Amino acid sequence: MKFKITLLLLLILTTCSFAQTAVSEHLVFKGVPIDGSLSQYVLKMKQSGFATVSSENGLAILKGDFAGFKDCHIGVSTLKDKDLVHKIAVLCPESETWSLLSGNYFNLKELLTEKYGTPSDVVEKFDSYTPRDDNGKMSAVKFDRCKYYTIWKTDKGDIQLTIVQKDYKCSVSLIYMDKLNSDIIRAKAKDDL
Repeated sequence: MKFKITLLLLLILTTCSFAQTAVSEHLVFKGVPIDGSLSQYVLKMKQSGFATVSSENGLAILKGDFAGFKDCHIGVSTLKDKDLVHKIAVLCPESETWSLLSGNYFNLKELLTEKYGTPSDVVEKFDSYTPRDDNGKMSAVKFDRCKYYTIWKTDKGDIQLTIVQKDYKCSVSLIYMDKLNSDIIRAKAKDDL
């Protein structure tokens, strides 16, 4: 009887260990490995509290709370011909002032550094000169004269934090790129050449 119980425990531990190894191969976003089909991944994000805004042509847009920010837009990307999720993009809510925008950027940078370690690449500068006041700095962001980004390269993929602007609306963007699935998609692209 003891032998059967020991064998059963060993089987359970081996199964649990294998399951943890399989999960750890992919970069994780909100506790969910960046893997699977678009519909599977969107379902998992809905279970985490996100709402679907749209989904078509290998891209799903979701909305929800992320890392203390309300109403973020989340883009889940696949290659259209290969229904395999490989990239997640987060767009934080728009910021009206440099102090708020840079505060959001540096807050996320600090949290990501605590989780992933020292960044592999950091650029935080204004083109030609640094404006002195908040309005000047926001103006530089709106006219693409500001380069703020930090990149973490991990064994599982890359994470990029950036200050971005589109149509003069400024916010912080965060992109997660799973290495394993990005390599699969890259190999598929090479096959097309």
